[in-house]
Amino acid sequence: MYARAVAATTTAILGTAALLTPLSAAEARAGEADRPTVVAHRGASAYAPENTLASIDEAAKLGFTWVENDVQRTKDGELVVLHDDSLRRTTDVEKVFPDRAPWKVKDFTAAEIARLDAGSWFSPAYAGTRVPTLEQYMRRVERNHEKLLLEIKNPELYPGIEQQTLKLLSNEGWLGPRHVDRLIVQSFSADSVRTVHELRPAVTTAYLGRPPVGELPEYAHFADLINPSYGSISGAYVSAVHTFTGPHGRTLGVFAWTVDDPATAWQVAGYGVDGVITNRPDVVRAALGTD
Repeated sequence: MYARAVAATTTAILGTAALLTPLSAAEARAGEADRPTVVAHRGASAYAPENTLASIDEAAKLGFTWVENDVQRTKDGELVVLHDDSLRRTTDVEKVFPDRAPWKVKDFTAAEIARLDAGSWFSPAYAGTRVPTLEQYMRRVERNHEKLLLEIKNPELYPGIEQQTLKLLSNEGWLGPRHVDRLIVQSFSADSVRTVHELRPAVTTAYLGRPPVGELPEYAHFADLINPSYGSISGAYVSAVHTFTGPHGRTLGVFAWTVDDPATAWQVAGYGVDGVITNRPDVVRAALGTD
């Protein structure tokens, strides 16, 4: 069933696979490009605390190249890797700073956040794990030879975060030719994605969401991928996205999120998606037979 579904969408998938991974002719003939890219969501976040160095280390141990993260900004202007705009869920901030409710990231300095335990909520085995700065995170991604799907989170809270993120990526060497196939910048904000594209046209960009088909021509001016929730799409929608060409002259791609079970992995693969974003990358890999 999966093989037949993939065969029906090979042309569209190959377009995005070429964007994401430099495949040899032998690999393409072997059919590897037909399979969706598996992205470890917030790292291997089913097995280690999300958005931490431990989580991307775990993804590397499991053999996954692509990881996803979320970037926000502290009170004193440091970029940090956190999903929520509050520190409450994934740190011990209530214990350390009990009088600072509602514990918003933007109300704490980088030094204050560095004091927090970002691992004990997940498991005692990760007690003492820290919230990484984006600089620390990028250096670990580089060390692990990983690729990054970077989400600019809540840009409306952090004016200028696009420029700041791109500057840090540039300082870390991630905007040069060696990393052109190792970085995608995405956001739920179309304005933020457009800003990234305007500032650095060479960077691969993605819009998080499901724009109506009638609006896809506009998105194709500044986004290389459309990344919707798996429950919001169908094979017809994915096929519609694949009819458009993005700002780099390649077929628009589709990465679906967040898929954690075999049945759903098969379903979205049957739609012809180019990537699957998952907390359980090993489960998706086993279901789809990806490498």
